[in-house]
Amino acid sequence: MDEKRKKELERVAAIVRGEVIGMSHRAKSAHLGSCLSCVDILTALYWEAPGMDPGDASDPERDRFIFSKGHAAMALYAVLAERGFFQKEKLASFGEPGSGLAEHPLPGGVPGVELATGSLGHGLPVGLGMAMYAKIAGFDFKVFVLMSDGECNEGSVWEAALTAPANRADNLTVIVDFNKWQATGRSCEITSLAPLADKWRAFGWSVVEVDGHDIAALSDALKSAGGTGKPLAIIADTIKGKGVSFMEDDNNWHYRIPNAAEVEAARRELGLP
Repeated sequence: MDEKRKKELERVAAIVRGEVIGMSHRAKSAHLGSCLSCVDILTALYWEAPGMDPGDASDPERDRFIFSKGHAAMALYAVLAERGFFQKEKLASFGEPGSGLAEHPLPGGVPGVELATGSLGHGLPVGLGMAMYAKIAGFDFKVFVLMSDGECNEGSVWEAALTAPANRADNLTVIVDFNKWQATGRSCEITSLAPLADKWRAFGWSVVEVDGHDIAALSDALKSAGGTGKPLAIIADTIKGKGVSFMEDDNNWHYRIPNAAEVEAARRELGLP
């Protein structure tokens, strides 16, 4: 990726972060820190992975993306809107009764949402099922799943992680948003998560460890998916609350709602009007 393209996508990520912060303030919706940690991952996926085209949202041969960490739905919605899956004006309805933009994603709410998520641990098993279907039916589409590191507490994640290599599901990629926090504490203190990359390798996955805020490196990692005989695990080293100094690595922003002054201060840091 050349420097011009990288700067363009960093600007996209800043705009998305600004939208997410505004949505949290307006709707009084939590999980802001979790949203901000995965924005660069989503930006790399939707602007650089060739199968993430808003014109193909209902194509049976489209690539699939499962946003397993559904509590961070604001980030997904803001990216889908910025990418052109639906009109950005619709973001104003986030969290309202009857809106297609529920606080956890629901299929059919807006184009680009493949699965109802938020009950953690189910995204990877469903993604694996989709990948295995593609193999059986003779389709070439790929499946990408974004999980949180806290979600790796779930046994269903590891059942799927064991099953995917046995089925040579090399059309499946999991990205772990490794921001090192979950709801009540540090992820590696609540369970023995480290060494995370080595666990996936031991289960038979190809593994790439990457700076989860380096869009160029993320793009390269995502483009390496497929054709190896193994599923791919991308361990993205991220910072919860990334992009806003007073939110970074502060788990209070798992629950806190920004007030108007904090929204304004955050937008200044992001270089937004």
